[in-house]
Amino acid sequence: MEEAFTAEAPSVVTPAVAQAAQTRFNVLGAISFSHFLNDMMQSLIVAIYPLLKGEFHLSFVQIGVITLTYQICASVLQPAIGVYTDKHPKPYSLSVGMGFTLIGMLTLAFAPNYASVLAAAALIGAGSSIFHPESSRIARLASGGRHGLAQSIFQVGGNAGTAMGPLLAAWIIIPHGQASLAWFTLAAMLAIAVLARVGAWYKRQHLDHSGGSRSRPVVSSPVSARRVAWSIGILVVLIFSKYFYIASISSFYSFYLIEKFHLSVQSAQIYLFVFLFAMALGTLFGGPIGDRIGRKRVIWASILGAAPFTILLPFVDLMWTGILSFVIGLILSSAFSAIVVFAQELMPGKVGAVSGLFFGFAFGIGGIGAAVLGGLADQHGIEFVYRICAYLPLLGMVAAFLPDIEHRARAGGAPQRQVP
Repeated sequence: MEEAFTAEAPSVVTPAVAQAAQTRFNVLGAISFSHFLNDMMQSLIVAIYPLLKGEFHLSFVQIGVITLTYQICASVLQPAIGVYTDKHPKPYSLSVGMGFTLIGMLTLAFAPNYASVLAAAALIGAGSSIFHPESSRIARLASGGRHGLAQSIFQVGGNAGTAMGPLLAAWIIIPHGQASLAWFTLAAMLAIAVLARVGAWYKRQHLDHSGGSRSRPVVSSPVSARRVAWSIGILVVLIFSKYFYIASISSFYSFYLIEKFHLSVQSAQIYLFVFLFAMALGTLFGGPIGDRIGRKRVIWASILGAAPFTILLPFVDLMWTGILSFVIGLILSSAFSAIVVFAQELMPGKVGAVSGLFFGFAFGIGGIGAAVLGGLADQHGIEFVYRICAYLPLLGMVAAFLPDIEHRARAGGAPQRQVP
C-alpha cells in the first residue's frame, strides 16, 4: 500500500504518457473502499425509514422530505465544489467531507425529534457533496487511461456500501434501536484515515509534479459547443429517468413489500439488499464494457433495456418481484459510469465540474423523486407509485441522439488529450 501512495509521476504529463501510465489499482482500491464506507453510512438513513416512521409517527411525505433534505444538500453543493476544485485542487478535502458525515451519524443516532433527523440528513448530504467530485477526479487520475474501468471501481464501492445498509439495519439497528447508529462513526474514522493517505498521494502526483491546475494544457471537445450542450441535456434526461426510478426503490421498496406481501421489516430489508447488490454488480461491469464496446451503446442498452422488467414488476408475485428487482438493478446501474466518462470526454479538462454536475443532479433528482413519490403514495397507495414509475426507463430512447464521439476519436476527428 505504501508503494502505491509514494510512487512518483513524471514531471511533465503528456498525452502519450497519460495514456500509457500504469493504472493505480491500489489507489483505486483505497478510494473505492472509502466510497464503500461513505455510502454504507448514508444508506443507513434510508434503511431505517421503517424505524423512524414508527418512532416519530411520520407520513410518507415526511419520509420523502428526509431523502429530499439529504439529496438536496448533497446535490446543490457538488457542482460548485467541482468547479472550484478544477481550479484549486484540495487533496485533503476528502477527509473534511467525511468529518461532516461523522457528525451527521452521531446526530442521527441521538436525534430526539424529526427536525434533528433532518439536520443529520443535511450534514451527511454536505459530506457527500465534498466527497464525490474530488474522489471521482482521483479515480480518473489513477486510471492510466482506462477511464471507464476506474469509474466503475470507484463507483462499485459506493454501490456495495449502499447495498450493505439494509443488511446492517436488519442485523444491528432494527434489533438494538436508533442509538446503535453511533457505532458506525468508527467507519467514518477509518475512512478519514484512508482518505488522508489518498490525499497525500494526490498532492504529490498532481500538485507537486504538474505544478497545479494552471499548468494543465487546454484541450478541446470532440464536438462543437452547441453539440456539447445538446448532449449534456440528453444525459441529464437519462439521469432523471434512472434516478427517479431508483428513488422509488430505495425510499419505498420496503414499504411496498410490507404492504403488498405482508413481509416483516427484516425480510423486506433483505429484498432491498438484493436490488442494491445487483446495482453494485451492474456498476462494476458497466465501465469496462463501455471501454470495450463504446459508452453510447452501454448507456442506451442500460436505461431502455430495463423498461420491460420495470413495467412487469408491479404485476408479479413475491418470488418474481425478487428476481425482477435483481435484473432491474443489474441493468439500470450499468449506465452511470459510462454517462460520467462520456460527459468527461465531451468536456475535457473539467473533471470536477462534470463529476459534480452529474453526481449532484443524480442526488438532487433522487431527493425530489422521493418527496414527490411520497406524496403520491399518501394519496393513491404505494402500489400506484410502482405502476407509474415503471415507464420511466422508456426515456432511454433519447440516448440514440448522443454523438458517436468514440467513432470520431478513431477517425481522428478531434484531438484526444488525456488530462486528469
